[in-house]
Amino acid sequence: MDAQKYLKRIRVSADRNLDLKYLKELQGSHMHNIPFENLDVTRKIPIELDTDAFFEKILERNRGGFCYELNGLFQHLLSELGFQSHLISCTVKKPDGWVREDSHAAILVYLHELPYLVDVGFGDSVRQPLPLTGEEKTDVSGTYRIRESGEGIYDLQRLEDGEWKILYRFSDKQKQLDDFHDACFFNQTSPESHFTHGDLATIATKNGRVTLSGLTVTKSEEGTKEKYELTEEEKKGFLREQFNIKL
Repeated sequence: MDAQKYLKRIRVSADRNLDLKYLKELQGSHMHNIPFENLDVTRKIPIELDTDAFFEKILERNRGGFCYELNGLFQHLLSELGFQSHLISCTVKKPDGWVREDSHAAILVYLHELPYLVDVGFGDSVRQPLPLTGEEKTDVSGTYRIRESGEGIYDLQRLEDGEWKILYRFSDKQKQLDDFHDACFFNQTSPESHFTHGDLATIATKNGRVTLSGLTVTKSEEGTKEKYELTEEEKKGFLREQFNIKL
């Protein structure tokens, strides 16, 4: 993989110490420069679990992707740079239960043998490495912590209206990209998948986030939200201007 091209895309320099500061910069810059999007899913373009295909799509064609693509490629970059890391599987919480088990891919990175959760493929979520110790971290998207819920099992939580809400549950067990084959197929094809019901593209900004859902644009900035509707023709221009995506 051309790590230099990847670093150029996310606007981060190479030849740095493999420490928490650099990892934080890599994650944050990734989330500010590469969108989470499902535009291949809604156009029924198959997504194969292959890092070469991810590289061609995300770096050669300036696209984004969903969790398997974004975290799969980012974990590959981290390994290329020398970080000790591996993929993990997660089960996302929803208001009335859980989605398909182990269907979200994220990353664990080890610094001085201490694990940190890193996730660039979950949309509006924590923008910095999160230790598995319960320590709280706050950024523009909220306040987060990780709590152990069983042996080797952890919950990513966000503080919402004074209460800790689970975003997803994960195991620290190492996973390979191929382990997500069935989940990736499910999320591309099943009517039960959130990703098959309309276009979604979202990217972090310095003080908020920009999201396109269907024809609805939501821009959040320092706690305030603006919403407006687009036409189909305006949507194509918005994808080009806001996300640099040309379909």
